[in-house]
Amino acid sequence: MIRPANSDQLCEFVADARDTGTKLRLRGGGTKDRIGAPCDARVVDMRGFADIVDYDPPELVLTVGAGTPLAQIEALVAGEGQMLAFDPFDHGAMLGTDSGATIGGVIAAGIAGPARLSRGGARDHLLGFTAVSGRGEKFVAGAKVVKNVTGYDLPKLMAGSWGRLAALTELTLKVLPVPRTRLTLAMRGLDAAGAVAAMARAMGSAAEVTAAAHLPGWRGEAVTALRLDGFAESVAARAGMLPEFEPVEDGDALWLAVRHAATLPNALPLWRLIVAPGKAPGVIAALPDAEWLFDWAGGLVWLASDADPAAIRMAAGTAGGHAMLVRASEAMRHAVPALHPQPSALAAIEARVRRAFDPDGVFETGRF
Repeated sequence: MIRPANSDQLCEFVADARDTGTKLRLRGGGTKDRIGAPCDARVVDMRGFADIVDYDPPELVLTVGAGTPLAQIEALVAGEGQMLAFDPFDHGAMLGTDSGATIGGVIAAGIAGPARLSRGGARDHLLGFTAVSGRGEKFVAGAKVVKNVTGYDLPKLMAGSWGRLAALTELTLKVLPVPRTRLTLAMRGLDAAGAVAAMARAMGSAAEVTAAAHLPGWRGEAVTALRLDGFAESVAARAGMLPEFEPVEDGDALWLAVRHAATLPNALPLWRLIVAPGKAPGVIAALPDAEWLFDWAGGLVWLASDADPAAIRMAAGTAGGHAMLVRASEAMRHAVPALHPQPSALAAIEARVRRAFDPDGVFETGRF
């Protein structure tokens, strides 16, 4: 393992790896080590890039080192009454790891929680970054302003790249004020199709729903939940637009369970399916023995199942989406790719993009 302390050291390490044919695996807090195939590559510990570079609360802009712990950043912005609006979370509880996620790992994995439904994902809040490419060269993209349309939008490309393009060293993020009031509403007893229909009606209303999820097994019953955020008077008025739903207590615990897929059994492989929301009930019908929950009004299906991986991916593809293997045994991770196989044309485009950033495959470890 190597742990660079600055970008110059990282450039040297990457250039040396390129010259010697060494593969490098980028690692932050290690909370996602069990995603993807085990691989034999030299680990680059990115936690040396852990600092608060600049924080301007009035401008809603934060610049941090990529190795800064997510928990530290959330505490910092909370102290100013602000938040990371894409609702990031730590995979530690989900994957059985004790270390804490770093902000670089969160962005590289494109992680977003229930509020992504209304506020967008990690890619929508990444304004700019500094990174080191597989060529061993430092480069900068984006800017430290919210409105920036100059050049290629590389921040959107980097979010969700899983460390296969470049090593992020510094990130500039947009933050937002924390809502004054949060209210969770619920309807009980719906099946998958009824839940998706109810969530669709709510999303199509003027109630400005922040998050929408369905948990078939929340404390012994099926619960379809909505969250409203804002000023108290506004939240109350918008709740009145949703007479089918009733306020519930302990909404924070419910949304935490949604983020971490906590109602699903740890003993089964865990899949993350992105599908057209209206198709989610069909996915469940095609996999009758699976345990599941819906987030993003049905657009995200967390699925715990030991069904044939090909059947799971076929169900996701039929629904216009894709399936990622998030948690599985080491043997299964060796045999089943973590990411959904792509059509040949799209795979060719992706390969060309990777080669542009990493021509010799320094970051191509075989993990994905």
